[in-house]
Amino acid sequence: MDRHNSVVVDINGVAFEDHGISVDFPWPEIRSVHYKASGNGKALMVAVIHVDGTFFECTVEARPRERLHQWFAHLAQVLGHYRPMG
Repeated sequence: MDRHNSVVVDINGVAFEDHGISVDFPWPEIRSVHYKASGNGKALMVAVIHVDGTFFECTVEARPRERLHQWFAHLAQVLGHYRPMG
């Protein structure tokens, strides 16, 4: 999480909060989850592809920048556990 946005990935699915607006994606409604570093390497970008093909994205600033590497490691583990097929 940062000052404005947050991403939670857990047993229930994926949840985004973007400037106070929250949206939850339960696992049965998710086709896939993707993540990457922003172009400047200062933020985590997480995308959820809904089963109907709709694309949702949330960006969370990583401060300090080294936190981004920690988030990548945790995301890989959590997604591998809850979504082993993608």
